[in-house]
Amino acid sequence: MSAKKHKSKLKRKNSIAGAAFVSPWIVGFLVFTLYPLINGVVMSLNNVTIKPEGIIYTWAGDEFYDYALNVSTTFKLDLGSTAMMIGCSTPVVLVFSLIIAVLLNQHFPGRSFFRTVFFMPVIIMSGPVISSLLTGHTVDFTDEGSQIYIFLSGLPSVFSKPCLFVLDNLVLILWFSGVQILIFLAGLQKISPSLYEAADIDGASSWEKFWKITLPHIAPLALVCAVYTVVDISNYSGNAVNNDIADNLFNTSMMYSLSAAMSWIYFGVVLLILLAVYLVFMLLGRKGKS
Repeated sequence: MSAKKHKSKLKRKNSIAGAAFVSPWIVGFLVFTLYPLINGVVMSLNNVTIKPEGIIYTWAGDEFYDYALNVSTTFKLDLGSTAMMIGCSTPVVLVFSLIIAVLLNQHFPGRSFFRTVFFMPVIIMSGPVISSLLTGHTVDFTDEGSQIYIFLSGLPSVFSKPCLFVLDNLVLILWFSGVQILIFLAGLQKISPSLYEAADIDGASSWEKFWKITLPHIAPLALVCAVYTVVDISNYSGNAVNNDIADNLFNTSMMYSLSAAMSWIYFGVVLLILLAVYLVFMLLGRKGKS
């Protein structure tokens, strides 16, 4: 009987310790995440008026959602361009990050320095720095006189538009690759060297080792990197939709309400993109197993 009581007390102590450990996160979520989310929904459905006696909400229904989608002349175009940027950038970031991670995983002098160099954009991700890079220190691949522009323009629009978009924003796209490189690099270092040694004994080429050993082992991390990339690019302050939301934030006729409605529409689009990414990885995983 005493042993059962001891176990129950120990279980209760562990439960209390666990609750105490996660309580700061729970409080932070309720105060800094859940409350702003609920408040954002309320603002998007009401006309907000600030008076000396406080904030007054007047029910408006879907008026601001309708305004954002059907009255605003820029929001839908900016929403489409941002969705295109996310859709085109994510595969490029994943492929580039994987290639760089594979290279940085090799044994060569100064590899710690090069790992730091590729992570530097994450550290100095600021408006002035990236603006300077994008305006004065990049190569314009889409100059109409360049051969690559002429070649891509001759392709069907289904292929030419995404390719030209990627080239036009190449520096910005690769700027988002730092964290993904580290994630892939951590996954590569977890692969047992004995697998590659066995493959060498069997006479496998580097290409075969990549497809049969490397890629299957880091495939789960690719989904994590894809989700992170979509969220990271969607939160980038320089994209068109975030600029629209910021510009309408203090619109005196629709204070906070229009920006809140735009934010939730944008959230829905990003959620659909994440769902599409998940389905793509699920289909690729099934094909790989078969």
